[in-house]
Amino acid sequence: MSGQKPGGSFTVCPHCAAVNRLPADKPASEGRCGQCKGALFDGHPAEVDAAGFERHVTRGSAPVLVDVWAPWCGPCRVMGPAFASAAARLEPDFRLLKLNSDAEPELSGRLGIRSIPTLLLFAGGKRIAQHSGAITADQIVAWARQQLAHAA
Repeated sequence: MSGQKPGGSFTVCPHCAAVNRLPADKPASEGRCGQCKGALFDGHPAEVDAAGFERHVTRGSAPVLVDVWAPWCGPCRVMGPAFASAAARLEPDFRLLKLNSDAEPELSGRLGIRSIPTLLLFAGGKRIAQHSGAITADQIVAWARQQLAHAA
């Protein structure tokens, strides 16, 4: 995957939430936000609230992988560094987000989150896969790629 579509693609800035068009003839990994000038992909998951989650899932072209977690959750804290490591390997082909279920209980409820950590994978604005339980960075990367391939 190249993180691009013919004619370009769109991505939401992880810093200021501006929607940016990425030209097809330039690598997405080199993209900078037109509004805040920050890197569009920096190899780190973006922490989002409900509005940021909706914006990334509905406005960006890349598949979105979300780690739903909470600060008090031991397995979540263990998986956090693995998710960050996976971001460095999956971006810019995927956008990785962290959603604190305690800070966003309404969204967590709407998403049907019953246990944490939970990974959610969205493509084209629709949920295509879900996995509950802590896993390693290698497992996160393999799972995300496999689920996206199955959905295509």
